[in-house]
Amino acid sequence: MAKTTPRLHLDAELTPAHDIALSRDQGHYLTHVLRLVGGDVVEVFNARDGAWLAYLTDVGKKAVNIRCERRVGDVTPPPDIDYLFAPLKHARLDYMVQKATELGVRRLRPVMTARTIAERVNLERMRANAIEAAEQCNLVFVPEVLEPQPLAKVIAVWEPSRRLIFCDETGVRVSPLGVLRGVSPPAAVLVGPEGGFTEDERRLLKSQPFVTGISLGPRILRADTVAIAALAVVQAAIGDWGA
Repeated sequence: MAKTTPRLHLDAELTPAHDIALSRDQGHYLTHVLRLVGGDVVEVFNARDGAWLAYLTDVGKKAVNIRCERRVGDVTPPPDIDYLFAPLKHARLDYMVQKATELGVRRLRPVMTARTIAERVNLERMRANAIEAAEQCNLVFVPEVLEPQPLAKVIAVWEPSRRLIFCDETGVRVSPLGVLRGVSPPAAVLVGPEGGFTEDERRLLKSQPFVTGISLGPRILRADTVAIAALAVVQAAIGDWGA
């Protein structure tokens, strides 16, 4: 079986012929978990400089450095589709962020609704989960993680040119692929909390000219399952799955 090259996301500028110091956690992962030594190859990437092959240079107890050798991939942002969601708690939010990243969203946007259970959102944990998904799935892009905002504020300042696709559990059960015919990015997908949107929230959404409601079928889905179902439908209808 061919050996897989480890991948790391780095915020540092990726250019050849100069050393980059890894974080303590990254250095520990490469040298103690993967047992890499000086000269071993890794792939590093970010959304500015693309993907590079690099090799370990200085490997010490207190620091591990790498040096970029050559560029092997361009930055590959997905279609301009945001994912707006009522935050979940802990492990289920981790899972949802990872899957949304894999399914190709540009931005992750927590939205506070009347029935949102989680009172606080750990943005750094969200970013870490998005980075982990990008590293594992060979992506050369990591979605931006935005600060949480109340739903009413989000709607009040919405840019009308971005179609907002509202997953409506009470909507008419027709094929979402048909409903989305003619829609194109920029767009966004909105999923509510476990208890659903309130009637006031639903009325607010349905009154907006930039909102398109879709049904995801006859069964009630958990919020993290909705993330996968809705983004798969949207990518097939208006994203890069059908390109």
